[in-house]
Amino acid sequence: MKAKNQIYRYLEWKSPEEMHQTSLDWISELKFVKDEQMFLNDLVKSYTLQITSSGMYDESRELVTAISNSEVEAEKLLKKAKIHENQLSIMVDDIDQPKMEKAYTESHRDMIFAIDNYLADYRKLKGSLFQMISKVMKKEKQKRLLN
Repeated sequence: MKAKNQIYRYLEWKSPEEMHQTSLDWISELKFVKDEQMFLNDLVKSYTLQITSSGMYDESRELVTAISNSEVEAEKLLKKAKIHENQLSIMVDDIDQPKMEKAYTESHRDMIFAIDNYLADYRKLKGSLFQMISKVMKKEKQKRLLN
C-alpha cells in the first residue's frame, strides 16, 4: 500500500537540532525493528510444524517472504538514516551553502516519507503474522481439548 505523498512545507523552518533528533529517532526505531524481526523469525520457526499441518502453508510462506523483504528494506533504511545523520554537518557548519542545505532538507523530507511508509507497512505485516500465529495456537488448543 502506498501512502499519499503529502507536501511538508514546515521542513524549511525545522532547526538542525530537530532534524538531528528526528534522525536519531529513526535510527533507534529501525534498530528496534531489526530486533523485533529476529523475534518474529523465531516465532515462525517455533510454530512451523503447526502451521504446515494446519493448512496455512501458502499464507505463511507469503508472510515469511514479506518478513525477509522487510528485513532487507529495514537494513537499507538504517544505512540511509545513518548517512543522513552524518550529513547533518552541512546545516551547522556556519558556511552558507543554500543549494546543499536545500538538498539536505529535501532528502530529510524524502526520508520522512520512506520511513513512515515502511513502518506503516511493517506494522500491517506484523499484525498479519500475529493473526496467523494466534489462529494456529487456537487450533492447537482445540486439538488438545478434544484429546
